[in-house]
Amino acid sequence: MNYKEINIPIEDITLKGRLRLAENQKGLIIFSHGSGSSRMSSRNNYVADLLLNEGFSSLLFDLLTETEDLIRENRFNVNLLAQRLVIVTQWIDKQKETQNVPIGFFGASTGAASALIAASILGDNIKAIVSRGGRPDLAEPILDKINIPTLLIIGGNDGIVIELNQKAYAQLQGIKKIEIIEGATHLFSEPGKLEAVAKLTSNWFTEYLKA
Repeated sequence: MNYKEINIPIEDITLKGRLRLAENQKGLIIFSHGSGSSRMSSRNNYVADLLLNEGFSSLLFDLLTETEDLIRENRFNVNLLAQRLVIVTQWIDKQKETQNVPIGFFGASTGAASALIAASILGDNIKAIVSRGGRPDLAEPILDKINIPTLLIIGGNDGIVIELNQKAYAQLQGIKKIEIIEGATHLFSEPGKLEAVAKLTSNWFTEYLKA
């Protein structure tokens, strides 16, 4: 096991997280998962493992408590999830092991929207964003406020999601890029496709995650 389980205290609740710490860390990637997922997401953990090999620490955490997750509406409340992401980012930035390390966000599915909203609140504290099969369109009201380097990765067979990403992309300000992985569906479950996601992600953060 190359991560440690941590508890993140937020007001009157505790959120569970998985923290991977790289030696001579180049940056810290905070993951924002999609609806119905958690810190246990096999895909996000796979990407986090590959990022660790490239010198990036990471934090995967449950955006909701188990009780909150039982209420389906909470899973799609991108503003609530973004608020959680903001608080957790501020918390991890104060911890000894991760203090003053450049921070990037990795958002998957609906988690991409909460990552973008949180980044619009945190401003310069977030250095780069990557979205995997994301729904950045759900953050439509703030997209023109984002001038953080943003990479949108989409599966070539993901139909309507490609169109939604292209519309969102047009509104983003600053450095931005769309990467379409041919032959991949929404979950990038085809052989080699998730590895391609991790490589593009690592390259993006290496380029833009600087203090």
